[in-house]
Amino acid sequence: MNGLARMWTVASLELRQRVRGAAWYVLLGVFVLLVLVVTVFTTIATRNTDAPGAVLYSLIVYFVLLLGTLVTPALSGNAINGDRENGTLATTQVTLVTTPQLVIGKFLAAWITALGFLAAALPFLLFALVLGGASADTAFVSILVLAAELGVVAAVGVGVSGLIRRPLFSVVTTYLVVALLSIGSLIAFGLGGMVAQREVTVSYEIIDWEASGDEIDPDTGMPVDPVCETVVSSYSVPRFDSVWWTLAANPYVLLADAAPTHFDRHGNPDDLFGTLKLGVRQAQLPPDVDSGWSECDQAYPVDDQPTPREVIDSTVPSWAVGLGIHAALGLGLLAGAISRTRAPARRLAAGSRIA
Repeated sequence: MNGLARMWTVASLELRQRVRGAAWYVLLGVFVLLVLVVTVFTTIATRNTDAPGAVLYSLIVYFVLLLGTLVTPALSGNAINGDRENGTLATTQVTLVTTPQLVIGKFLAAWITALGFLAAALPFLLFALVLGGASADTAFVSILVLAAELGVVAAVGVGVSGLIRRPLFSVVTTYLVVALLSIGSLIAFGLGGMVAQREVTVSYEIIDWEASGDEIDPDTGMPVDPVCETVVSSYSVPRFDSVWWTLAANPYVLLADAAPTHFDRHGNPDDLFGTLKLGVRQAQLPPDVDSGWSECDQAYPVDDQPTPREVIDSTVPSWAVGLGIHAALGLGLLAGAISRTRAPARRLAAGSRIA
């Protein structure tokens, strides 16, 4: 039996353990029911839009990612130390299965389990494609990135379970790592932008109508001899353009940034991926720190804001950096788990079970 066969043997044993009871099927059933409810209500709400299928497709993908990040830590966070606590890890370690094969096999089982939610959602994703509006390239890329992100969460859970002795602590730590990426990055982005504020100055000229006299130019409706008064005001604005990179490792932002963006007839993104991408890309644009207008010269502010397409085309994509961070995190934790699980162990913590 070669190494790949041994890894698959470990993975298949793990999968049989996970699906042996009814709880797994109940969980899948609840998930399918929730996706069905989301599909029905979203279809009704978007029936008059240009791309109802695009909105529904992106919403279902995000729902699968949300449930995957909530359930996968519980399924993978005790993959190694749970066997150690039950006294079954040593039985596997005395076979021809090496430690890397053992850890990677458990990772594959956790990843396949997480992909089960994606498989359960496939009929609804196909319905969204048939509904119209969803683009094939967006669908393909988003599925690939979603599968990769579920793999990252599975790798984090298995890796942490090999580094931490207690199953409960490893599951909680896995949830904390996922929360750090999902919620902690948002908190860092908000706090960083509020700390790195900048002063904005606005100067404008207004007409003093009382001092300008009663003679009015009939062509312009303005005083013939206007008396102008200059008003200068200043206020602070957050500098999110200096901290936008903190969102690169957010899995939801990463998924949106990687998916190709398409626009409706009004020039706006036609799905949730594009909407979130636009918001993050706009954070890269520095604020206008010096602006003004003159009522005397009739030089009023002009709405010269860039279009959503111009914003996305002129800013920097960050999904590759985020995916690299996630891959490094998952691989690093798996490598640490292999080192800590290797037998014979060079050093054990007090109270560790070895058989």
